[in-house]
Amino acid sequence: MRIGTGYDSHRFDASRPLVLGGVRIPDHAGLSGHSDGDAVAHAVIDALLGAAAAGSVGGHFPPGDPRWRDADSLDLLGRVTALLAAGDYRIVNVDVTVVSETPRIEPRSEEMRRRLATAMGISPAQVSVKGKTNEGMGWVGQGEGLAVHAVALIEAAVNAAG
Repeated sequence: MRIGTGYDSHRFDASRPLVLGGVRIPDHAGLSGHSDGDAVAHAVIDALLGAAAAGSVGGHFPPGDPRWRDADSLDLLGRVTALLAAGDYRIVNVDVTVVSETPRIEPRSEEMRRRLATAMGISPAQVSVKGKTNEGMGWVGQGEGLAVHAVALIEAAVNAAG
């Protein structure tokens, strides 16, 4: 068993749509970023890569590379899942906490769980997504953006030799 943690944060950007966990959230400023700015997917990617000791989201999908401009972060998550599978790792579970004053995460957490699970090829029962506020403290509490923490547990496949 191997554990990895991931973190991502972005400022809000009113010129972009908001996408979190693959879910488009209407009537809210989006997130700045080179790809679609999906901080939930980015934190999960970093947690998975960390568990496999395989680098970071920025290392695999550099923000200066035009191939990843406005990329769908769930596609990037699928690529990382394939990378883990090629290394004989299986995702056991992923836990995500979104820290934001707005938008509220709970009304969309089930859809985020489903979309993240689909991108990783696992059951939604293996994915947790929840929201917390920052109680008005700091840049997140002042509504300048949001932050995401993720933890992933993966296991190495057991070879035939044991």
